[in-house]
Amino acid sequence: MDFKDRVVLITGASRGIGRATAQAFAAAGARVALHVRKDVKVGEELAKTLPGSGHLPFAAELTDPEACEKLVDAVAKHYGRLDVLVNNAGIYEVRRLKDLPYGEWQATWQRTLASNLIAPANLCFLAARVMRRQGGGKIINVSSRGAFRGEPDAPAYGASKAGLNQLSQSLAQALAPDNIFVGAVAPGFVYTDMAVEILDGPAGEAIKKQSPLNRVTTPEEVAQAVLRLAADGMMAATGCILDINGASYLRS
Repeated sequence: MDFKDRVVLITGASRGIGRATAQAFAAAGARVALHVRKDVKVGEELAKTLPGSGHLPFAAELTDPEACEKLVDAVAKHYGRLDVLVNNAGIYEVRRLKDLPYGEWQATWQRTLASNLIAPANLCFLAARVMRRQGGGKIINVSSRGAFRGEPDAPAYGASKAGLNQLSQSLAQALAPDNIFVGAVAPGFVYTDMAVEILDGPAGEAIKKQSPLNRVTTPEEVAQAVLRLAADGMMAATGCILDINGASYLRS
């Protein structure tokens, strides 16, 4: 896969899936705009480690709609274009219903939907505006197995990712006439900072055994799925939701 001179914006690029995706795109020749929430120094250090050149960090609080607009505008202004948007940033909050205060329940939903659904929706809109002017582009949203399997200990997360799937498919239909691809990848458990406490804890072995591979997915495997969707020749796959869960959950 050749992404020479393509400009790729990855949200939540400093660690986990975002970091692995940045590394994969850079290795394939892309210039990568590395979104970080606050710590630009982390983004600067990551940029230095990536192969190739032209990689830069951009800081933004994505739950702020104005910050989303400034982010996309800054990337498009600096590079002159935006070829691929990867909506990876998100949060996962365990909130078991038993004995949970109603106020905390509401706050969890507000935070989760703001981060996992509304922010990606805003970025899709803004990226599409740039891509439409230049004749096309690719948008890949990072969803989750939980959108289908359910998240009993994090229902807001599961619902937000189900919404992200529907957003992806709706936009795939709306943006196809503009030569803009929209798809999603839906990982199961991935060995990232967000999941390490669970995977290294008492429940870890049982989680690994959910897959016949007897392990969880790596960030690098998710990154390769993103690259394949973003590659040339994949337009007919627009609207797809690609499961990356090691057959731990099979849907019809």
